[in-house]
Amino acid sequence: MTTQLQVPNDLKGEYPFNPHFHMVEKESLHYVDEGQGEPLVMLHGNPTWSFFYRNLAKYFSQHNYRVVIPDHIGCGLSSKPQEYDYTLEHHITNTLSLIEKLNLKDITLIVHDWGGAIGMGVATRRPDLIKKIVVMNTAAFRSMEIPWRINILRNPVGEWFIRSFNGFALPATTMAVMKPLPPEVKKGFVLPYSDYQSRIATAKFVRDIPMNDKHPTYKTLAGIEEKLKTLKVPVLILWGEKDFCFTTNFQKRWMEFFPKAKVRTWPDAGHYLVEDKTAEVINEIEIFLKE
Repeated sequence: MTTQLQVPNDLKGEYPFNPHFHMVEKESLHYVDEGQGEPLVMLHGNPTWSFFYRNLAKYFSQHNYRVVIPDHIGCGLSSKPQEYDYTLEHHITNTLSLIEKLNLKDITLIVHDWGGAIGMGVATRRPDLIKKIVVMNTAAFRSMEIPWRINILRNPVGEWFIRSFNGFALPATTMAVMKPLPPEVKKGFVLPYSDYQSRIATAKFVRDIPMNDKHPTYKTLAGIEEKLKTLKVPVLILWGEKDFCFTTNFQKRWMEFFPKAKVRTWPDAGHYLVEDKTAEVINEIEIFLKE
């Protein structure tokens, strides 16, 4: 079974990848699989999809790396079931299932936004598979810091607003960048989220943010946080300092877990760091991979 959503021809230049699908829990998980060599597994967050990493995929797949980018269930070209447990736990197990299917080893994980918690969930459960980690504007630990404009969406009314008016993916195309996105790139970001049904995961990700120990995902996130310091691999931290959500406080917190990490920050970049600083991010990652 595959999704009906197709990338239109006018976006093939931005996103030229052949589709691949993996069945998880009776749902179709789409993923990019390009190039040959050491695997780079890139995990997106909310409200993006594999399109977020398109420039990294195009570059590294041509430079002796195998680039694998799943669209989490409910996102991108993956299935968007209306009755599904959209929780951190399921996104972690789905990603592990894909990694095991593809028999990936010596992985460099590249994570952003919710991809940080998902990726660190994978890394702390299967550290034997991980060679290096690149962290970009994300978190994988508990925090009470949350923007009010996101916090107010963590309820049924917020879910209705996100799903009815695309009140997350659409605003992000301007709020998450410092450099305006070209029209075709904006179109790419919102492509999978065109109606009420298709926006289910963008709403459920927001509701899955655990702000207290009564939340069903709190235990999962706490378990990841407790194991972060056990990861003994090289870490690169790349950060856009103008991120209204993952502020530099989060970047400093990462340094507590990985004090030997290499760090590069940009004072004029936002949450979608790879859009604001595409060439610079590719350069930093390439250096890190070769070290």
